[in-house]
Amino acid sequence: MTTPGAHMKEELLSQPQTWAQALELDTSALPQDGTKVAAVGCGTSWFMAQSYAALRENEGHGITDAFTATEVPTERDYDEYLIICRSGTTSEIITFMESVKGKKPITVLVGVADSPVAELADRVIDLGFADEQSVVQTRFATTALMLLRSSIHSRDICQNAIKDCERALSEPLDPELINAEQYSFLGTGWTAPIATEAALKMRESSQKWTESYNSMEYRHGPIAIASKGRITWQFGPAPAGLREQVEATGARFENQDLDPMADLARQHLVALETALANELDPDQPRNLTRSVILN
Repeated sequence: MTTPGAHMKEELLSQPQTWAQALELDTSALPQDGTKVAAVGCGTSWFMAQSYAALRENEGHGITDAFTATEVPTERDYDEYLIICRSGTTSEIITFMESVKGKKPITVLVGVADSPVAELADRVIDLGFADEQSVVQTRFATTALMLLRSSIHSRDICQNAIKDCERALSEPLDPELINAEQYSFLGTGWTAPIATEAALKMRESSQKWTESYNSMEYRHGPIAIASKGRITWQFGPAPAGLREQVEATGARFENQDLDPMADLARQHLVALETALANELDPDQPRNLTRSVILN
């Protein structure tokens, strides 16, 4: 019998290695500078698409929007579609791709190359080396984002992120981070979707009360829930004064000097340990399956 969380643990700890593999892949199939792109995904893949869209557009590479598969405004004049899909079998992704097939080029980042999603694509980037057995995604999503990020950021920036990830995953966790009463995750720009993804990881793996916000919006109401025994976790640099305001509530303000993706990997460890502390198996979370396949 498999130990609860064994797959998630092995997969999240392997992220530095899969990120390094992603940096060796050919990125010529990814959108080129100046093209107008719609990035599409469901669940975690949607959050990675959002991060990519914010990064690509803010760095001046071209207009980039991110949508769930059922919400893409296909009447807009996008030059191409970029799909992120771990399983290659997600129903909404397949339906969307069938609706636009032959109209605009479709590139997919997929964990299973022999899958319906890959068959519908014009260009396939096989991330099978980052595929997972755990239902709760960790390394596939971050490896996809690292690949996308490598088409925008310098190799040095990406390699520094890997070094930060190695350090973050090798250091012991502060026990205070595990099984807190409540978690609020914050980010700005491309890290705001990372905060949303962190909250999803906690909900999926440990059924914890978690929320996520843009860092500057947190003080416009949500900070009301901050109190002793709760954690406010900022990805990337924090806005001036935020730490002091959160700590004044009695809550812990968590903000490490790490690349935001490396800090997300560290949060994966917190999610795992919190699940185990509550005698839950994040490899088989309640009400969830590896892929959403609709009748």
